[in-house]
Amino acid sequence: MCGIVGYIGKRDVAPLLLEGLQRLEYRGYDSAGVVITSPKANGLKMVKAKGRVRDLEAKVPARFKGTTGIAHTRWATHGAPSDENAHPHMSGDDKVAVVHNGIVDNASDLRAKLTAEGVTFLSETDTEVLTHLIARSPAEKLEDKVREALRLIEGTYGIAVLHADFPDRIVVARNGSPVVLGIGEKEMFVASDIAALVAHTRQIVTLEDGEMATLKADDFRTYTTEGTRTTASPTTVEWEAASYDMGGHDTYMHKEIFEQPEAVDRVLRGRIDERFSAVHLGGLNLDAREARSVRRVKILGCGTSYHAGLIGAQMIEELARIPADAEPASEFRYRNPVVDPDTLYIAVSQSGETYDVLAAVQELKRKGARVFGVVNVVGSAIARESDAGVYVHAGPEVCVVSTKCFTNTTVAFALLALHLGRIRDLSVADGKRIIEGLRKLPGQITQILEQEEQIKKIAEEYADARSMMFIGRVRGYPVAREASLKLKEVSYIHAEAYPASELKHGPLALIEPALPTVAIVPDDDLLEKNRAALEEIKARSGRILAVAHQEQEKADRTIVVPKNEDELDPILMGIPLQLLAYHTALALGRDIDKPRNLAKSVTVE
Repeated sequence: MCGIVGYIGKRDVAPLLLEGLQRLEYRGYDSAGVVITSPKANGLKMVKAKGRVRDLEAKVPARFKGTTGIAHTRWATHGAPSDENAHPHMSGDDKVAVVHNGIVDNASDLRAKLTAEGVTFLSETDTEVLTHLIARSPAEKLEDKVREALRLIEGTYGIAVLHADFPDRIVVARNGSPVVLGIGEKEMFVASDIAALVAHTRQIVTLEDGEMATLKADDFRTYTTEGTRTTASPTTVEWEAASYDMGGHDTYMHKEIFEQPEAVDRVLRGRIDERFSAVHLGGLNLDAREARSVRRVKILGCGTSYHAGLIGAQMIEELARIPADAEPASEFRYRNPVVDPDTLYIAVSQSGETYDVLAAVQELKRKGARVFGVVNVVGSAIARESDAGVYVHAGPEVCVVSTKCFTNTTVAFALLALHLGRIRDLSVADGKRIIEGLRKLPGQITQILEQEEQIKKIAEEYADARSMMFIGRVRGYPVAREASLKLKEVSYIHAEAYPASELKHGPLALIEPALPTVAIVPDDDLLEKNRAALEEIKARSGRILAVAHQEQEKADRTIVVPKNEDELDPILMGIPLQLLAYHTALALGRDIDKPRNLAKSVTVE
């Protein structure tokens, strides 16, 4: 989940690396470091610091000059945040430097072996093992030194390596953690995310698992870890550097919440088929006969993507009448699941690199399953591994907590559900009804965002709560789960989500004035059932904030949301709760874009 950036060319490298780290800081931000070399330099020069990239920048001396370097911003796995545990890690002779994203599973055994051979370790990290293995390799070429070291490694890695004896190159490798090359004019870049590259080049090459690359200022070549040359052609990325700016907002989270009307319009654009009241999803590669053969849909994701999958499963069942459910990918891959040839598996990931989801996809493919991807990042690992899929076109999302990508993912699922439904038994009239509802979404999201001041005041009222309950029934329950996650992620207030129907089976014991309840109350066929739950809470002196289509008499506060079609209402009802989480965190003085202990792209197990 760490951020890697590297450069080789003719420009002064330190400012480029620090700029790249700033753009990658959402991937990890407990320590950072940079190491540089130059044909004119004698050896490697390194600076590391616990804390944010700005703390590293303050330590970099004015005469820290070079034309080649690698840098890293860390999310701790092995060893607490400290100067010593920050990357890069260097060998004892100061000749080899490594930055690493991933986990070396057999690090303890390798460390013990190297210690017995006389190696002195300066950190608690697993990465330092790799540094010493490369330094001790007798191979003559840097590429061979790295290859020999990687043969001893068990686990995941995205690495970049510098060697003082080979100042004209950077060697990189990937297995389970993203590595992207940026192709410039007589200069080359490497990063773990295109966010660090788009300010300088939009020509990129994404390494596959088991692939390495050598970068020189005027050339690059790719090959497998076994040494076989591979063919890599650069592709052009759509996102521009301006997409990563705050655009006048105080935080990325605020910016991304307010980008949702435009983002939803983007995911719908060009996909509506008015003639047949259906949709075009060109990336699916699923003809009508194949679609009708699907007997079940299983959606796999983690965190927010899993919650989007819960909403997606409900829409697929309602509109396409195909049994569907969602499951955390991190659980699915470990329970030796029965893989059914008539089941369509859908992998969901904002980054397209989430390791647990990627591993589940790879296991499903090994067992012959048909896997679709629903991802945001074009060309990402899950997009490449999947048989087909849908891009959600949310644009870059920098804040660690996901907002616009969650919303766009749920809209993408609505499109998929409509597509499957119209192929099967959904009528033209119902197809038209859903399309009209989808077209209303951007304007209705704008109406919700216009209530920000009211929601801010409500958030300030509830910011002193030590814990909050979120409830919903059927369509509202996944919304409650996602809203609960948002609040705890960004404000650090404990929050728990329960089906409203389950209150009387235990959670009512928690209800008291000090525990506010946020209730999702859509105006659908379960309205009276939901109101009965509010009665139960009110009878026990509980405070209630309702998110509903009309004022709720039993609620202390109500956020009124525009009504859409019943099936699409969950997409809208989560929007005000994003603002609630945001303004609660703001009232508490939290670091909104970089919550403690979290990172954006979870690319480790």
